[in-house]
Amino acid sequence: MRGPSQFGQQRWATPALTVAVPLLVIVTATWLVSGESTAAREAAGAEQGLDKGGHFLLAVAVILVAAYVGGLLADRLGQPRVIGEICAGLALGPTALGRFAPGAADWLFPSGILPMLDGLAQVGLVFFMFGVGRELSGMRLRGTGKQALLISQASLLVPFAAGAAAGVPLARAFMGPAGNPVVFVLFVGCALSVTAFPVLARILTDLGLTRTRQGQLSLFAAAVGDGIVWLILTGLLAHLHGSGPAGVLLNGLLASAITLFFLGPLRTWLARWARSRSAMAEGGESDAVTMVLLATGIAATATLTTLIGVHQLIGALLVGLAWPRGNARAVRVADRLSGTAKTVLLPFFFFGFGLTIDLGALRFDRTAVLALGALLVLAVVTKVFGAALLAVFTGMPRRPALTLGVLLNSRGLTELVILQIGYQAGVIDQRLLTLLTIVALVTTMMTRPLLQLLGPDAIEPAPDAPANGSGERRGASGRGDAPELVSLPD
Repeated sequence: MRGPSQFGQQRWATPALTVAVPLLVIVTATWLVSGESTAAREAAGAEQGLDKGGHFLLAVAVILVAAYVGGLLADRLGQPRVIGEICAGLALGPTALGRFAPGAADWLFPSGILPMLDGLAQVGLVFFMFGVGRELSGMRLRGTGKQALLISQASLLVPFAAGAAAGVPLARAFMGPAGNPVVFVLFVGCALSVTAFPVLARILTDLGLTRTRQGQLSLFAAAVGDGIVWLILTGLLAHLHGSGPAGVLLNGLLASAITLFFLGPLRTWLARWARSRSAMAEGGESDAVTMVLLATGIAATATLTTLIGVHQLIGALLVGLAWPRGNARAVRVADRLSGTAKTVLLPFFFFGFGLTIDLGALRFDRTAVLALGALLVLAVVTKVFGAALLAVFTGMPRRPALTLGVLLNSRGLTELVILQIGYQAGVIDQRLLTLLTIVALVTTMMTRPLLQLLGPDAIEPAPDAPANGSGERRGASGRGDAPELVSLPD
């Protein structure tokens, strides 16, 4: 029979033999051959330091940390996180890092890894547009359909007309290498008329305005307006790539057929399929299979729309519109995919966008200053007052109508995506890309301060908001009065 001392000796001997001794052998062996290995490397002329894979992984880490810190700072300053993430992408490009530490920028982001980072950006952008489609498919508006349609058209057409008019004198100085003035003018109209639906949804959530009249109307108007802008942009790109009227018409018919198929038969089939997968999940099947099938479907549909001359993001948007919303399993999987795209993959798009813009190199001569001032004034005035005037005309008081216009003035991420597409297609040059980026950032950043200025009295409860015990309707704050502009935690 073993005594306590024997158990104690055995207890310490085991880790000594299995951990300490092997580590000592490894360190000794490494030390003995270190001189020979160094000499061999020098003789062979091998490069020391990070290889291509190492640089890529380091760049991934730097971009993700910069985006997170930028988003955190923006949130502390009362701005949407996406503003900080965009600014972080600009800072990592030639605007800041490339200007003040060009050696560090070249070492962190060598040219060989940029295509790899762009691949992550494209995947993130496609998955992000799938999430936008899901948000659009969940739009419900009760009791104010006619008013919402009128407001959505005003918030689109008024700034679109102003942008197209402004594009006429700007074409000579800012047109891209594609050299098509018609496409240029209409593209500027698209850029000024868009509302960043995802950013708007985030602002409404942060301020507790989702279940308010202004919140629901602004979301509906942004959804309709952005959908029309994407259709116009698709036609412009088809025309730019040499398609004649017959080609554009054919592409339009194919796109319409695919859209009807996704919103009709496919949407119904996906709902049944999701229910069957949920039943199978009770037998132990994980969400991984559904996640893989969904990601594959998004990529395949994006490829299909590209083949028929429609931008790849439209395909991802269609999958989001068709994806089931009433099935818990389908919603859970889609939320995980969209969340990964927003937090992990989308910062690479901001980084790639930042590489194309150098705010410090922009020559603020008389032409650039006048163009920036005109575009900024037109963007704010036409978007805010175009929607507000129509809202007043349909019976909304003035201050709530102004609140609605201010919400629709957020351009943010959606405009950046459209600007990048236009720049890559040669519609606009780099200077106008920079100017319109400034417009997108400024119009988004002014949203919350303007809402604070208008005050909580300018917010009305939604028509379908539940009533309290006194029969009054509740606002987003949960009380009978107007909802407060408060910042909610993420």
